[in-house]
Amino acid sequence: MEFLIDRLPLYLSGAGTTLLITLLGAVLAFALAMVVGVMGTLRNPVARAIATGYTETFRGVAALVLMYWMAFAIPQLVPYKIDALFAAVLALGLNVGAYGAEVVRAAINAVPKAQVEATIALSMSWWRRMRAVVLPQAWAQMLPTFGNLVIELMKATAIVSLIGVSDLTRVAQEQRASTGETVAAFTGALIAYFLIAQLLIVGMRLLERRANRRLGRPVATGFLALLRPPPATATGGGRR
Repeated sequence: MEFLIDRLPLYLSGAGTTLLITLLGAVLAFALAMVVGVMGTLRNPVARAIATGYTETFRGVAALVLMYWMAFAIPQLVPYKIDALFAAVLALGLNVGAYGAEVVRAAINAVPKAQVEATIALSMSWWRRMRAVVLPQAWAQMLPTFGNLVIELMKATAIVSLIGVSDLTRVAQEQRASTGETVAAFTGALIAYFLIAQLLIVGMRLLERRANRRLGRPVATGFLALLRPPPATATGGGRR
C-alpha cells in the first residue's frame, strides 16, 4: 500500500492520459460510426460501397499494427512526424469506429418499417425523418453496444505505451523496472483501469436512461441501477 501511495501522482498522470485517449478516441469513433453507419443504410450504391469499404478495412486491421504504421511508417513516406498521442487516438478511433458503424446500421434497420413508411406518407424530408423518428429510436438501441465498445477502447489503450505514450501501462512498467516491485506496480494499474471502466459504465448508463426516458420507456431508478447490465438488444456489432 505504501508503494501505491508514494507513487500515486505518477499513476494519476498515467490514468489521465489513458482517459484522455479513451475520450478522444471515443469521440472520433462515434463520429465515424454515425456517418458511415447512416451511409450504409442509404440506397445510393456509392455511399454503401464507401461504408462497406471502411468497415471491412478497419475491422480487418489490427489496431496495434495500424498504430505502428501511423507512428513509424508514415514518417518514412512523407516528411512529417505524427505525434504519438495523435497516432494512438487516430488508430483506435478508426478501428472502433468500424465496429460502431455496424451497430448504427443495424439499429437504424431495426426501426419498425411501418413508422418509416408513415413518415414518408406524411411527406417528411429524409433529414426530418431521421432526426424526429428514426435516430431517437435507433439511438436508444445502439447505446448499450456503444457502451461496450467504449470499454473495449479503454482497455485497448494499454497498447499505446508501445509507441512511447506515457499512459497507465507505461507508468506501471517503468515502476516495475525501477523498483522491481512487479506485483505492486501492476496492481496499481489494475485498480486504476477498473475505476476508469466503472466511471465510463456509469456515464453510458446515464445516457441510456435519458434516451429511454425520452422515448417513454420505463427506467430503473437508484445508483445501483447504473451498474446493472442493460437488457440485450438486437443491434449486434461484433468485436475484435
